[in-house]
Amino acid sequence: MRLVFLMDPIEHVLVDKDTTFALMLSAQARGHEVFTLSPRDLYSARGTAMARVCRATVARAERPRHATLGAPEVVDLADVDAVFIRTDPPFDSQYLYATQLLELVKRKTLVLNDPRGLRDANEKLYALHFQAVMPRTVVTAKEADVRAFLEELGGPGVIKPLDGAGGRGIMVLDLADKNFRSIIETLTDDGRRYAMVQEFLPAVRVGDKRILLLDGEPLGAILRVPRADEARSNIHVGGSVVPATLDADDQAIVAAVRPRLKADGLYFVGLDVIGGRLTEVNVTSPTGIQELSRFTASDPEGKVIAWVEAKVAQMTE
Repeated sequence: MRLVFLMDPIEHVLVDKDTTFALMLSAQARGHEVFTLSPRDLYSARGTAMARVCRATVARAERPRHATLGAPEVVDLADVDAVFIRTDPPFDSQYLYATQLLELVKRKTLVLNDPRGLRDANEKLYALHFQAVMPRTVVTAKEADVRAFLEELGGPGVIKPLDGAGGRGIMVLDLADKNFRSIIETLTDDGRRYAMVQEFLPAVRVGDKRILLLDGEPLGAILRVPRADEARSNIHVGGSVVPATLDADDQAIVAAVRPRLKADGLYFVGLDVIGGRLTEVNVTSPTGIQELSRFTASDPEGKVIAWVEAKVAQMTE
């Protein structure tokens, strides 16, 4: 197969952590051709999605020896087997346009995740479809709404920008904090932007579980544990990663989200779970597959590529 990865510059990937890189390594090991594509090299002509791609040869080696790129070549993406959308958030206008261009070829080429599904699934707001397994939550731009919500909770909350990633902008919010109003003003741009506020879950000190799903089924889970001086557990801000298993609450969350994820074409997804409650649904470029692979020796990246092989075969029947 010819597999194209729409991704951030491969020169900068973390060889031992990056999920996209692990998928490329696995695809190459299974005999497939691997290509990289940057968002600025995606375009449309003659009613299809075209791309200037580079063939990549990848290896688990220190940068820059981890990737060798061939000369750019122009391809019609309707003629490749699959396109992985793997650029990191935020979801901005360029990302939106890229999904709209890839919509042109998705009936001939497997695009994952589905471009329309990505447009419909803000990683914070999508979780609102699953209220039964979420913590108590409000989404608002108004300080008065936040204040009333925290008064109802009778304790602290967590405020998040809707377009953040990697823990950026997430803050613990307490009515007694003299910075309370300033935090809300900052996160809502003085009431001009929505923010999400959720009840603070003390179980975050134990860790934030990342459950990786493939076509609605769990590949496994890892637990991200925050530093002692940090409220956030994201790997990007210093959280450590330890092995984890799925418990009954996790299984209930997976069962709750599975039908909608499959209907929306959100094939490769990361669920964030704290204390048995779903906090976010990561669909743009979920991470954690290398850590899961090391902890379990279950080859989750190989399972993703095998699933792609089967899906492409099904599409071409």
